[in-house]
Amino acid sequence: MRVGKAVETARRWVRDEGARLPGFGGAFLTGSALWAPPGSALPPHSDVDVMVVLDEPAGHGRKVRYGGALLDVSFLPATRVESAEAVLRDYHLAGAFHRPGVLADPTGRLSDLGREVSRRFAGRRWVLARCDHALETVRARLAGAGSPGPLPDQVNAWLFGTGVTAHVLLVAGLRNPTVRRRYAATRELLAGRGLADRHEHLLDLLGCATMTPGRVRRHLDGLERLFDTAARVDAPGYRFDSDITAAARPIAVGGSRALIDAGLHREAVFWLVATYARCLLKLAAAGRPAPEDTLLELLSDLGAATPAARQARAATVLADLPSLRRTAGHLAPPA
Repeated sequence: MRVGKAVETARRWVRDEGARLPGFGGAFLTGSALWAPPGSALPPHSDVDVMVVLDEPAGHGRKVRYGGALLDVSFLPATRVESAEAVLRDYHLAGAFHRPGVLADPTGRLSDLGREVSRRFAGRRWVLARCDHALETVRARLAGAGSPGPLPDQVNAWLFGTGVTAHVLLVAGLRNPTVRRRYAATRELLAGRGLADRHEHLLDLLGCATMTPGRVRRHLDGLERLFDTAARVDAPGYRFDSDITAAARPIAVGGSRALIDAGLHREAVFWLVATYARCLLKLAAAGRPAPEDTLLELLSDLGAATPAARQARAATVLADLPSLRRTAGHLAPPA
């Protein structure tokens, strides 16, 4: 399927299904389908991200198979899109309005917002404000790296705090702060700007700079078995229930394998860890807790198998943030 057709499919879903939701205030495209040329092919390991604006969102997002496309539907409170300035500072949202991507707009507010955000999107002031927002996110997430709780929750705090370092640089370089492919995208950005050493440093912060293809494939094999087990159970109360299903397997598992096959095995590690944690959390939510040994084996390879080790890694990331901010300033557009 071409990206343009996938976007039209998303538009139809919004018209037929999304607009029926209580408090519907519009919908817009986010993610890779927005950033990609309409005539390009939508990879089999990609979905189409749709953000639905609601007065008061209830529940969590979900994967939806519709018209031959896999849609990743999320919900956003209308208060998050009340002003252009608020959106321009938000590194998650600003990119969704940097080019036309509104799918439905009953009041016209989203279209007006999009025109204003697009006009100011690349201004250095706003780019650096979004970088600072990402840096704040790093600090907030890593603050929970040593908190008590289930292992997958502890791991997520450390993993996503560390992984947002890649987003800081992608935002500075006016690139899509993609989720699963964040390290691959950062590699491309930094190599193109003569800063490949900074990418190696990011991988080192995550702990995978020296991991071999064979080792990463071994971890993916273990993840496949756990994923297939978790995909067979239902846990509707778990936020990412629909991300761990047979329909989502081409993204969660196939996307990681595609990265490895492309020689980006180290860049695949972030999503391997994230998916391991999601599988374990889904199984626990379904009352089917599973052994954590395969995740611990992967964490051991990353030097993050214990709370103390994750806290030490988090401290290293936090100490590196001033240097990361300087790199972001170098990548950002001139004043």
